[in-house]
This record gives sequence, C-alpha cells and structure tokens, in this order.
Amino acid sequence: MIKMLVACAALCASVAVWALPPGTVAEWAAKPAHAWTAPAHMMLMDAAGAGSRIVAVGEHGVIILSDNDGNTWRQASHVPASATLSAVAFTDAQHGWAVGQWGVILATDDGGETWQKQRIDISVDQPLFSVIFTTAQDGIAVGLWSLMLATHDGGKTWMKVTVPKPPGAGRADRNLYHIFADQKGALYIDSEQGMVLKSTDGGANWSYLATGGKGTLWTGVALPDGRIVVGGLLGSLFESRDGGATWAALNAGTKSSITDLVATRNGLVGVGLDGLVFRQQEGSASFEVHQRDDRATLTAALIDSAGKPVLFSQEGVLTAR
Repeated sequence: MIKMLVACAALCASVAVWALPPGTVAEWAAKPAHAWTAPAHMMLMDAAGAGSRIVAVGEHGVIILSDNDGNTWRQASHVPASATLSAVAFTDAQHGWAVGQWGVILATDDGGETWQKQRIDISVDQPLFSVIFTTAQDGIAVGLWSLMLATHDGGKTWMKVTVPKPPGAGRADRNLYHIFADQKGALYIDSEQGMVLKSTDGGANWSYLATGGKGTLWTGVALPDGRIVVGGLLGSLFESRDGGATWAALNAGTKSSITDLVATRNGLVGVGLDGLVFRQQEGSASFEVHQRDDRATLTAALIDSAGKPVLFSQEGVLTAR
C-alpha cells in the first residue's frame, strides 16, 4: 500500500499548494497534465526503459524522459491526465502504457513523447498500481480491491477480470500491487498477507501462493537464474526456486519496507523507505545494505546502460551513492 499512501499524500499536499481549476478533484485529475518547471524533482513512482530512453512517471500526471542514462530530463510534451501515475511499462522503444489514480490508463506510440488516454473512471478513485504487456496486444493492469483489467487489442478496450477469492476468504478484496513475468511466461502478482497470485495461461486463471509471510508484498522480480524474489513490509523478502511452489525467507539485514526490486547483470538491487538500497550478487546468500544519509523515500530503481542504478523517490530523481 506504500505507493497508494505516498500518492495520496502527494495529491493532498498539491491541493494545498496549487490552486485547482473549478470542479472536483476527479475532474481536475482528468485534465491534461501541467507543464512543470522542475519535473525531475517531483514525486516519481516508477520508471521503465524504452529502448535506450528512460521514462519515469509520478504525481499530477508528470512523465519525464531521459536519453542519456538519467543525466538530464525533460517532461513529455503531452499527457492527457493529471492523475498521479503509479507505474509504467514498455514492450519496445516506442510502445508503452502508464497507469494510476482513478483507474487511468495512458498509452504512447512514440517512446513517451506524447500520450493518449485509454481509460479513466472518475466515478470512483480505484487506482491501478501496476501494468504489464506480454505482447503488443495483450496487457493486464492491477490495483485496489482486486481490480484487474485486461486488454487483447493493445488497450483500445479494457475489460474487468474477476479475481478468485483467496483460500478461506469470503471474497476477493486483496489489493494487487505489482505484476511481473518470469522467463517461462508465467505471471505473478504481489498482494497482501504474504500472498502471491500466479497465472500460467496469460492471466485467464489465477492461483494463490503462500510465501509463509503475513505482511504486505509490494514488489517482485524474476531473475535470470530462475529465482522469483518478492519483498515488502518491514524488509520482508522471500525467494522461490521452483516457480512459486515453495518459498524461503531471506534476511536482507533491514527492517525498512522494500518498494522495488530489479534484476541487474549479476544479481539483484532493491530500494525502499528510509533511504534503503541493497544489493545481492548472483550466487551469494548475503546482502550489501546501504542506508542513504538523506533517508529518502525511494520508490523505484532502474539499471542504466552502464549497469548502475538510477534511483527515483518522493523527491524526484536522485543520484546513486
């Protein structure tokens, strides 16, 4: 829930410092994004690679682009919504999607320069937290209260998918935080109470996997060595070496909540609250843990062309240190 809490806090703060146009917050969220003087210093929630370009998304519909590994940034020229964006994903250098508050879904076919609105529902703020496209046509977005949307036409139409009830539960009301795929094409979704959802048929059917933990899981990644690693509340971290059938708890040496996990050329990098940055080398059971002096609220990381992490936070793009 950290991404939702951070996003909501930013939205509330913005109302106090920036005069909204007439109408409701929902109506304002549906308006085109404002051109900001320092967009790289606004709250950023996620980032993805679009070929050699880095595209990051965040509060007020801000989308920023870098063509030099994050050394300089510029704001996308047209974004048709001011809703806070929580996630972004690309299938190639040109085609990408971003999702966020009010269930908004935006699409680009020019590497993030301009975006088109595919969906928004201002009748209820049921945010989307994550999106993935397995092909240019087939995508899934997930969010609050078991919200799952699927498309098979590149996002021209999005249909709600009924998520099964967790074992022993009366209804499916889990928040679905992060969706990702492994090298075999299986899909995984981080959820609450230590649960991971898995699909082996492109999202048509889902089963629940218990990691053994009880806390919320906010992020996950499939590593080149075949491991699935998920993490979240208070530094909880679990790995599976058999596609989620069994899980083992990992001790990363931190109690700071983990917000993002990314694969590197030779291992794993994770970031989180309180300035948390940690690394694990492939083949090693230990972690190198670093706490930034600024204790920044880190929300995402992306590995640049040199193999170094670019960090994103509540304060914008940060220099790795």
